[in-house]
Amino acid sequence: MEALLVSTGVVALGEMGDKTQLLAMVLAARFRKPVPIILGILVATLLNHALAGLVGNQVARLMGPDMLRWVIGVSFIAMALWLLVPDKVDDADANLKLKLGVFGTTVVAFFLAEMGDKTQIATVALAARYSSLVAVVAGTTLGMMLANVPAVFLGDSIAAKLKMSLVHGIAALIFAVLGVLTLLNVGSLF
Repeated sequence: MEALLVSTGVVALGEMGDKTQLLAMVLAARFRKPVPIILGILVATLLNHALAGLVGNQVARLMGPDMLRWVIGVSFIAMALWLLVPDKVDDADANLKLKLGVFGTTVVAFFLAEMGDKTQIATVALAARYSSLVAVVAGTTLGMMLANVPAVFLGDSIAAKLKMSLVHGIAALIFAVLGVLTLLNVGSLF
């Protein structure tokens, strides 16, 4: 349960103001079809995070427990620092073609936008930290959906009301705490 809750929380907060959340707003404004956009986000995230989780599990198997603890701890602290750098939508993401339809365009755009993104790297680290791949992938996917579904429906009005630097600061603090607890070899957060 800890893996699910931690994964959901850190990704939901880390996704606020992220380029994929901005991409959700762009897609919503461009296509005005929330259901295929939301389903596309879900499918892309499940695929991307399942692959990231498998990589994280493999990393955990290949490293010894002490080396893994240091790699994960440092990764979480690096994620904390990375969260303090604001994201923006790339021109390529903003100028999508409709050849695949709204759903297909969303799946491809989100899958590609998540490659090497903060939440994908977080999924790798979380999957290496926790033994339950299903709980981590479910949690990171739920976190993505919690951040992106409102963005699809409310778009720019959400961004105008939330102070992204505060949200990123909170998420960075959570990742920093996870990193320090991992380095100190604290087995459980609760």
